[in-house]
Amino acid sequence: MREQRSPAELLVGLKVADDAAVYLVARDVAIVETLDFFPPIVDDAYASGAIGAANAMSDVYAMGGEVLFVLNIAAWPEDAPLSQLERIFQGAIDKVAEAGGVVAGGHTVIDREPKYGLAVTGRVHPERMLLKSRLRPGDALWLTKPIGTGVLTTAHKNGALDAADLASAIASMVALNRGAARAALDAELHAATDITGFGLIGHAHEMADQSSVGVRIRASAVPLLPAARQHAATGLSFGGLERNRAYFDDGARVKFEGVDDSIRTLLLDPQTSGGLLVGVPSAHAEAWQRAMKTHEVRATEIGEVIAGSGVIVVR
Repeated sequence: MREQRSPAELLVGLKVADDAAVYLVARDVAIVETLDFFPPIVDDAYASGAIGAANAMSDVYAMGGEVLFVLNIAAWPEDAPLSQLERIFQGAIDKVAEAGGVVAGGHTVIDREPKYGLAVTGRVHPERMLLKSRLRPGDALWLTKPIGTGVLTTAHKNGALDAADLASAIASMVALNRGAARAALDAELHAATDITGFGLIGHAHEMADQSSVGVRIRASAVPLLPAARQHAATGLSFGGLERNRAYFDDGARVKFEGVDDSIRTLLLDPQTSGGLLVGVPSAHAEAWQRAMKTHEVRATEIGEVIAGSGVIVVR
């Protein structure tokens, strides 16, 4: 296969891996484009639509952008009630409206397994993008949502999760990263990603690798969803988690020091619609604190960026 030539206007594409593609359309405006879809992870159809929408739009926020419009992507079994698909669509419509965007169309196909997500179009100022590659030694690392959604939704599928703990997980997943992105821009930050399928460790490793730095994460500081540690301690195993273990927990990419097995599991746990991981230079620390308060962002400082070769040290 021949290598394609990318126009200069494609600021972020295949050659510069990040959370979304970015295409320059004017001196001060670039289009942010992304898509994401997956099978439902909770039983409630409305919540599934809201989760799918929040998750898909998160990549725009991880780039520092704002959502303009979206297109539905859906697969639905022939024998499943269309009323349930309508509830999924409604959950997404309401979540996109909360983001200030609009559902402009989409496409649905017949499939044995239901799936739902969005193609999302947003905009960003080309000089104010948040990129994975912009961490620098001395930056503090902040996480804007607790982790544990993969473990908790798996426990839910197994019939082992309390209703209150499921509600906490859903509330976290449907929460938009819009405020966190706005706070990062107000504080003039430059480095961020969102925490999704590779888990906290995997996405932190991506940032470290692309920024040619090392990252130290303090495991005891990482916020957890209610009951996440309890269920991680039961030895849950599922595909996404095992893939993350196989790739990141090999002793080369990540060094775990004094971390118990349940926390290790949660640090590798694949997330759905997780928070932003942002790098905060010391000179921007006060501005970040003010911006978090303004945008009602509850973030936690979980580590720091150090000189190194991209290996993450977890303590």
